[in-house]
Amino acid sequence: MAFALPEEVDFFPHPLLVDDDGLLAMGSSLDTDTLLLAYQFGIFPWTSAGQPLFWWYTHPRCVMYPDKLKVSKSMRPYLNSDKYHCTMDTAFKAVIEACRNQSRPGQEGTWLFDELQNVMCQLHEMGHAHSVEVWEGEELVGGLYGLAFGDIFFGESMFARKSNTSKLGFIRLVGHLKANGYKLIDCQQATAHIMSLGAELMSKEAFFSTLKKNILAPRKPGKWQFDSQQL
Repeated sequence: MAFALPEEVDFFPHPLLVDDDGLLAMGSSLDTDTLLLAYQFGIFPWTSAGQPLFWWYTHPRCVMYPDKLKVSKSMRPYLNSDKYHCTMDTAFKAVIEACRNQSRPGQEGTWLFDELQNVMCQLHEMGHAHSVEVWEGEELVGGLYGLAFGDIFFGESMFARKSNTSKLGFIRLVGHLKANGYKLIDCQQATAHIMSLGAELMSKEAFFSTLKKNILAPRKPGKWQFDSQQL
């Protein structure tokens, strides 16, 4: 059973008190301070507009180590072609809106409601949330966004308007994270898409232990740009 949180609360239940489905709590306020607190402990909001605010600590956790990225042969033409180019932190709002509007099998509506989108944009302005954009000429055709704390990147969502463009953006992101000393990517939940790229499952206890160590790592807020295309 999820813990009920009043709006004025400034803490969350211990993540290891989560239920079997990954639901930890419901309620609380939604602002930048609350999200910063939640994400550093692996807790994230996942709900729909008009419903109570649900907070999750999914387990086992889907994660990826940057140096374990798998790039299939079918992706090499995309990486070596000039058809698409990637940028970072140049169109965050457009990326999050595209993720919000992306049609997903078996999912009705969207969990990226107005309030959450606005807070994510504020976190981007603060230098904590980042986006990767994939362009075909001047058209935004793919991308993803997430948050970075310490040595961990917490992936949130991705979209693709052309085949494999979300994968291309993710591969470029991993190269950037690896070049800049990031040790782990939190993918939240396992999908065939992300597992094919080298993600793996981590127990809730091991993930929490990793998060505790990460709290001591220095934060590096600020705008990102690609400084390496190496994989």
